[in-house]
Amino acid sequence: MGTTDVEKIRAAVRDRYGKAATAADSSRGAEVRPAEIDSDGEQGASLGASLYDSDDLAALPDSAVSASLGCGNPTALAQLRPGQVVLDLGSGGGIDVLLSARRVAPDGKAYGLDMTPEMHELARRNQAEAEVTNAEFLLGTIEEIPLPAASVDVIISNCVVNLSGDKRAVLAEAFRVLRPGGRLAISDLVLTRPLPAHLAGLVGLWVGCVAGAFVADDLRHELEAAGFADVSIQPTQVFRRPDLLALADQLDPALVPANLDREATVSALDGVVTSSFIRAVKPA
Repeated sequence: MGTTDVEKIRAAVRDRYGKAATAADSSRGAEVRPAEIDSDGEQGASLGASLYDSDDLAALPDSAVSASLGCGNPTALAQLRPGQVVLDLGSGGGIDVLLSARRVAPDGKAYGLDMTPEMHELARRNQAEAEVTNAEFLLGTIEEIPLPAASVDVIISNCVVNLSGDKRAVLAEAFRVLRPGGRLAISDLVLTRPLPAHLAGLVGLWVGCVAGAFVADDLRHELEAAGFADVSIQPTQVFRRPDLLALADQLDPALVPANLDREATVSALDGVVTSSFIRAVKPA
């Protein structure tokens, strides 16, 4: 993928999630749940909403919950322990960082990294409201993590790595900042087979988290090529027609060709897209 394509995807992602942050911030004081944001900035059903414990959500600011745009709950699967340093790639409104910070307290720390200024500011406000002191939100890209080498015990992420146009850089950076023996424990969309060629390059499907998803075998290969060991990819949900139609409704029409056959596209993707939990270890 060329530099122009990577920047085009990054700009589209930044625009969408900037709108999502604005919509979530306006929800303060309202009864909310994790939500997806459609092309008009309105809220819809979240892919990972049901995977969060209601008691955990009740302890967080409304806008942290409503800004959750993930496809899983990595904090429930990452087996975090007190004293660890955790990094969330693409931390959004901060839901997974705030939950992680509580799990690694009192001596551990949780970092959140996001490239969208609106999300970064929203997360910092949510942190202040939640009175979580052992967290820090960083503004930057997941392809260039602004942390020293070997400074993190666990990397989590919630449906963000697929949005990157340079995933090899993301995996290389993740490997760099992990300590020997450190773990990658992320939720993301993974494909069971490659997409048809006419769908793979659509920016709209990248922003919708589908076109940028790894094929499972390719993901395993890229993780091992980056230096990781003990790779496992565990599907937690397979997306069928109703799920895909809901995703299609959330795509920005401006990023999808007018002549794209919606029904044929949904049929081509039925059973191909999964939400998966991905584990890997940096050798000690």
